[in-house]
Amino acid sequence: MVIELNLLQTLALAVVLLIVGRVLKQKVNILEKFCIPAPVIGGVLFAFLTLAGYVSGAFELNMDFGLKTVLMVAFFTTVGFTASLKLLKKGGMQVGIFLVLALILVVLQNVVGVSLAKVFGLNPLIGLATGSTPMTGGHGTSGAFAPLFEQAGATGATTVAMAAATFGLIFGSMIGGPIGQTLIKKNGLMETLDGIREVEMEETQDIHEVKTLDEDRLTWAAFQIIIAMGAGTLISKLLTLTGMTFPVYIGAMFAAAIMRNLADAKLFDLKSREIAIFGDISLSLFLSLALMGLKLWQLASLAGPLVVMLLAQGLLMGAFAYFITFNIMGKDYEAAVMSCGHCGFGMGATPNAMANMGALSEKYTFAPRAFFILPLVGSLFIDFANASVITFFMNMFG
Repeated sequence: MVIELNLLQTLALAVVLLIVGRVLKQKVNILEKFCIPAPVIGGVLFAFLTLAGYVSGAFELNMDFGLKTVLMVAFFTTVGFTASLKLLKKGGMQVGIFLVLALILVVLQNVVGVSLAKVFGLNPLIGLATGSTPMTGGHGTSGAFAPLFEQAGATGATTVAMAAATFGLIFGSMIGGPIGQTLIKKNGLMETLDGIREVEMEETQDIHEVKTLDEDRLTWAAFQIIIAMGAGTLISKLLTLTGMTFPVYIGAMFAAAIMRNLADAKLFDLKSREIAIFGDISLSLFLSLALMGLKLWQLASLAGPLVVMLLAQGLLMGAFAYFITFNIMGKDYEAAVMSCGHCGFGMGATPNAMANMGALSEKYTFAPRAFFILPLVGSLFIDFANASVITFFMNMFG
């Protein structure tokens, strides 16, 4: 039996799955503990349902995913609006240093992924689908780039990337705390905690700006997003003249970044908080749609190599946080907390990093520098950098 769903029916189903995911996240403690996004929960459950239908031959679903690209571009446009050079400068040298470390990890993740793919005789783009695309990038970046990998001949890349992103969320949350605690104890950092307890986190109005949410501001936020998306199509068209392949959203990200920095120069009022709300909605719907379309049966032939490749990424993340992040960021308590957070950030998402650092800080004490630097890099700058690196690798091996 073939079930046909049109565009509106597919979107409605995505919303239902999103609601199911939210309810389950509230009810099942382990899902909340590892910060598994609600659309991932609902989408993966639906993917297993379609797998059962495929294996049994009972039913097959044909869905219209026409809105997926629009939602993806909308989300990454809102990401572009966070790329503030003013904030990067305000963060100081350590923000720049951590951004460089995050970039080095991104490159290493792709090198490991591509290298192991070649060892197993797989398409190198399958390696990218286990590299920084799902690890540092998470489900959002996976949903954006994996279809491009498939278009270039890497069958099953979307399913691999989504599975890898889910693994990363869990594994990064599991190793962060133990690594941070080991660094604190091994280096005798508990002796320095009394001084740190006296430091209060600086209020960063640029990041945590509070404004009244009203209809006019929401309307203007929607206008600003749409303008950036439209201008982005022109930038994307110019980029294609280079002969390289770029994700469809890259132009909109650049357009939004330009608009953000013009707003920082006081040329107009950017509705940042409202734009972030639209971004959250777009990402949730995009992820739900992307995960609904997973074909889990494509993982069967990749099961063995995929396990090895994901464990290798976990080992890389742990070693990088322990030996490099900690030492480069200062070898102190703040650096240990940042190493703990880097595990969640480098294999999952910024919320996982915050959860990691929050758990460690609750046991010892607050780490103001870590709680400023990591979310600043994770929320504002790394998506730009990661997309550039992935694009380079994709064009090299695609």
